[in-house]
Amino acid sequence: MTVVSDTSRTPVAPARAGVTDRAPRRPISAERIAAGLTLLALLVLGILAVDEVGISIPAMVQSWGNAENFVARVGGLSFPEPADLAWLIALTVGLVLVGTLLAAALSVPIAYLAASNTTPGSGWRVAARFVGVLTRALPDVVLAMAFVLMFSLGTLPGILAIGIHSIGMISKMFADAIEQIDEGPRLAIRAAGGSKMQEFASGILPQVLPSWVATVLHRNDINLRGSVVLGYVGVAGLGLEMSYAFKALNYGKGLGIALVIFVLCVVMEIVSSLVRGAMLGQQRQTRSWIDRLIHPRLHDTTAAQSTALPAWATSPQTAVRRPWTAERVRNTIGIVTAVLVVIGSVVVSQINWMDFATFWAKLPEVAARFWPPSFGSYEASAMIAAMRDTVAIALAATVLTLLPSLLLGSLAASNVAPGAGTRGIARFLLVGIRGIPELILAIVLVVITGLGSQAGVIALAIGGVGLLGKLIADSLEEVDRGPERALRAVGATRLQTYASATVPQGMQALIGHSFYMLDTNIRAATILGIVGGGGVGYYLLNASQGSRYETVTAIVLMILVTVLVVEGLAMWMRKVFR
Repeated sequence: MTVVSDTSRTPVAPARAGVTDRAPRRPISAERIAAGLTLLALLVLGILAVDEVGISIPAMVQSWGNAENFVARVGGLSFPEPADLAWLIALTVGLVLVGTLLAAALSVPIAYLAASNTTPGSGWRVAARFVGVLTRALPDVVLAMAFVLMFSLGTLPGILAIGIHSIGMISKMFADAIEQIDEGPRLAIRAAGGSKMQEFASGILPQVLPSWVATVLHRNDINLRGSVVLGYVGVAGLGLEMSYAFKALNYGKGLGIALVIFVLCVVMEIVSSLVRGAMLGQQRQTRSWIDRLIHPRLHDTTAAQSTALPAWATSPQTAVRRPWTAERVRNTIGIVTAVLVVIGSVVVSQINWMDFATFWAKLPEVAARFWPPSFGSYEASAMIAAMRDTVAIALAATVLTLLPSLLLGSLAASNVAPGAGTRGIARFLLVGIRGIPELILAIVLVVITGLGSQAGVIALAIGGVGLLGKLIADSLEEVDRGPERALRAVGATRLQTYASATVPQGMQALIGHSFYMLDTNIRAATILGIVGGGGVGYYLLNASQGSRYETVTAIVLMILVTVLVVEGLAMWMRKVFR
């Protein structure tokens, strides 16, 4: 029997008993149709939101006069004294790093309880997952407001706000990594009578450590950009100095500090990338945390490339006398440097440790100021409308981000870019865009275009290109190269290969990344409202400045419900399009 196939078209099922027709396609489930319609509805709502915001290129061109007036008022950039600037940079980096490491430490037990293969029971797993969602939904600026009331002014409120807020993302990624481990080593330790702690230390930790390191480094970059807004509620560092400058209408100094923050973010991103490459190599675990979320079943292909042990590991006697190779020296220097950086960050943060002994007396009073939630003098309808505006801003920004991110992210992928030069330029642009904190961009746009949602949408859309473009590039690089090679072998062009093999395989990741972007934009839109970007953030700022903390709680609860809805939709989409 001869089977004729055309590799340039959809593969034909092998003929059986003289039958040459293709096998019938599996019918599309009702759930998949519903998910597709939901995606279409969200896209339409996003387009309507863009239209409602009223972004107009001609209007922006006409407002160029405002930009010229703004530049004239700035005069020139100015900076703090070199010694003061160096101290502010060290203080900002220190509090961000300590806050991120605090979140990582607290996330370990939460992740252990949240992972399906290590949790003691379903109740523990639900509780741990809820803690992650709750901390992810609480804006760090709101947490900083509460901690400023309980602790001394300085870095401690910022460290705790960054730490608690970051638990949401880090614990989820830690738990996902635990669920993907090879159960063989852990079960072997259990069979030999090992304790739970031994199972974790020897059977789990060695497998998840690479992905955990990558997650913490990625979160540290995010926290550095987010630390800017904490200055607006009294947290020490570059953000506080920038807020003082803008409030005093000293735009030259404010933009000078903003430039320093931008350069610092880019440098930190590059350093984090180098550390990931040096410590973790090219393993699958070096992927960004969102990629691990979208591709939970991908395994490390480099681990099996070499199973031969080095000569010094062949016996306990030789292992004790392990030689100091160049690799071992390099790793030791890296470990010592990391320890010194952590110690230096704790020292430079100047934490008042006595606050931990005294804040308990303030806790009941502070809790009473935040609870019970109430809209106060605001009408409930006005608050709901403001939350709707925030969601509309997030939707509009996400829709505007999609196409540029897909274009730039595709050019940044090694299997799509026409050459190394194009890929390098695209990657450089993504790093540069990602280094601009959305708050700084929103401040400049508000000055130029005026108060309102337009500035918030544009700021989120531009900032989102950097993040979403990177995630898309990483995902496209991880698709199975087999279909791409097959199409090229039959003469398909690069564009045909991209449209027929690369994008279809990466579609699940694109959907997941888009929902993550929407989730991120909802929280970011709330924060941008603080500087006039529109939405519920305006009311959040007024409530905090007027010490109406019960209204702050009510607003946070609205944000929490919205984030939970988006999280539920994202989980459903990942399940349906798996």
